[in-house]
Amino acid sequence: MIPMQGIQIQEDMTLMTPKSKTYGLNLIEGKIDRVIDGLDAIKQAVFKILETGRYQHVIYDFSYGSELNDLIGRDSDYIEMELRRRIRDALTYDDRITDVTDFHFQTKDEDVTVNFKVISIEGSFESEVMISV
Repeated sequence: MIPMQGIQIQEDMTLMTPKSKTYGLNLIEGKIDRVIDGLDAIKQAVFKILETGRYQHVIYDFSYGSELNDLIGRDSDYIEMELRRRIRDALTYDDRITDVTDFHFQTKDEDVTVNFKVISIEGSFESEVMISV
């Protein structure tokens, strides 16, 4: 039987943003050693998204991860344009991240270091990723 009445929403109801509590990775010691939340959890998510190759692991759906390692031999203007798009695309998949801005590129030999600003619901922070091209 299909209900004939809609859901009643009271005017004083507010939507709550779910907390992002997760386990904190200690990459130096190679272990999980704490529980993190808020901006720290988002920083860790940015790291994990950019370090995970999209389509590489069956545990993740096809929207998770990044596509940063197939730009070898491309023109530098194309690389910068694609990295902006690919980083923004990968990170804004996370609902907590609202934008990625202020991209700065530094090329040294075969490596491109990209610095950028991540704007999230918990605040903003600077991040970077290095890609071999």
